[in-house]
Amino acid sequence: MRCFLFIILFIGATCGLFAQSEQLARNFFDQGEFEKALKVYERLYKENPSNTAYFNGVVASYQQMEEFEKAHEMIVSRLNSSANNPSLLVELGHNYELQDNEERANQLYDEALLSIEGRPNYAYIIARSFEQYNLLDYAVKAYERAMDLNTDRNYNLQLARIYGEQGKIEEMFSNYLDLIEGDMKFYGLANREFNRYITDDPQAEANIIFRKLLLKRLQENPVLLYNEMLSWLFVQQNEYDKAFAQERAIYRRGDNSSLQGLLNLAVMAREAKAYDAAREIMDYAIEESPSRTFNLQARHFLLNLKLETSTPDSYAEIETEFRNLLQEFGYTPETLQLQIDYANFMAFELGNREGAIEMLKKVTEITSSQFELAKVKMALADVLVVEEKFNEALIYYSQVQNLVKNDEIAQDARFKVAKTSYFKGDFDWAKTQLDILKKSTSQLIANDALELSLLISDNSLEDSTQTALKKYARADLLAFQKKNSEAISALDSILVDHKGEKIEDEALLSQAKLYEEEQNFKKAEGNYLEIINVYGDDILADNATYFLAELYANQLQDPEKAKNYYEQIIFNFADSIYFVEARKKYRMLRGDSIE
Repeated sequence: MRCFLFIILFIGATCGLFAQSEQLARNFFDQGEFEKALKVYERLYKENPSNTAYFNGVVASYQQMEEFEKAHEMIVSRLNSSANNPSLLVELGHNYELQDNEERANQLYDEALLSIEGRPNYAYIIARSFEQYNLLDYAVKAYERAMDLNTDRNYNLQLARIYGEQGKIEEMFSNYLDLIEGDMKFYGLANREFNRYITDDPQAEANIIFRKLLLKRLQENPVLLYNEMLSWLFVQQNEYDKAFAQERAIYRRGDNSSLQGLLNLAVMAREAKAYDAAREIMDYAIEESPSRTFNLQARHFLLNLKLETSTPDSYAEIETEFRNLLQEFGYTPETLQLQIDYANFMAFELGNREGAIEMLKKVTEITSSQFELAKVKMALADVLVVEEKFNEALIYYSQVQNLVKNDEIAQDARFKVAKTSYFKGDFDWAKTQLDILKKSTSQLIANDALELSLLISDNSLEDSTQTALKKYARADLLAFQKKNSEAISALDSILVDHKGEKIEDEALLSQAKLYEEEQNFKKAEGNYLEIINVYGDDILADNATYFLAELYANQLQDPEKAKNYYEQIIFNFADSIYFVEARKKYRMLRGDSIE
């Protein structure tokens, strides 16, 4: 037993030493100290001549030192002693290529390819050797010939990757589709690759190629996979009507007749503000489903859709629809979310906060699930904040935290405790809560907590009375209460009375967002420009720059100015959270082709 243990320890120690020596050799090589690297690799190779990595290290070191004859001798010697491994022909050809003898190099590369005819098992290692030296055309030939010789071999993944590097987009897409068709486990990997090339521009080259390829394959082999991929493509292009046509075909031809694909598409269309498409999709789904529960959910979805696109003129009609739906399905746990949404509509749009509070308190009495009860109490607390019953709201937010301690909703409730304390002017307690939430597992909550914490600290240092901060918190509350005109006026007061103070850029930014809500885009533009010109080096400069670019792109219809401000994000705010989106939108406006 002792002897056996000694052997195990000895082998482990030896392997460890080899690994350390190999790392040392790599470090020397990477730093350009090729003579030192060669000495270490030679020692390792002498002790373990079967190790390919050590052999390659010796050869590469010789080549870097331009001792090509010694490298040649090494390769030929190994070729003669290793059953003529044909991948070594690639190594030998590369050695000639380094000496600018391309004719001899190509002869050896062709010889390596020819060897696949009689020894197809070596195809993969030969192709990998070609890839190592970026000889992609040769690598493709090796993989393709191996698949021709043996149809059981599948190198579509390797070929797809190489085609992508070569810019052969259609061949790349085709190989990934072959992979998925053969085995759906490749779907996730292929989809990630598709995302690298497909943009939201239907006229982009890659989009056109992919669409034509899918339509051709669907015509030749009408399997649902191609309908699904077409649906995915149309969603990327924000063409939800076309995606709907594909999802409808999938539903009609599917074995399980599930409406889930259509529902998912309706939700995505709504999130993309493609409201007409979302409505059409959901109307179709309602016609197809006899389910009472589904009918409720779908009609609730359509009601919320109408609310998102409504104006005050249509509020009476929307309220009637809420009441009719609740009368039809009852004030039961089944309609809990509908009741919450109706209460929010009453509180925030109709101004009937007392009615909303009364309704939500009744809902708490019929709710048994702790999670559902937490949702109701969260909504109730929000309405109490609007009603400025801060202490009562804080009690309900605390109850939510206790009901669902390990859920993200509990962290959201904790943030709202801090926000409510901020609204009522208890800034120290708010900051204590916010500093804890800066480490939240929810990135959105963590970011919001950080922003509000910085607002409080930045505007408490110079003004110990926190006068400007109290006014700003009041304006913030008015905005939360949907009293936009009053909030704008309150911010105007801050901009006059506290000009030049730290709060000014915050006030300008908040006011700009309110102007946008009120469709007063020119005033919003003026605020953003003032932040950029006066506070260009401060923390909100990137926010203002990005929001101004969006304003020009989407509301003021000035793509040239939009492009200019997206570009400023790219060059001046590389660490901005808006950097990735700004770069993407800048490239679209500039008309860049795919990478």
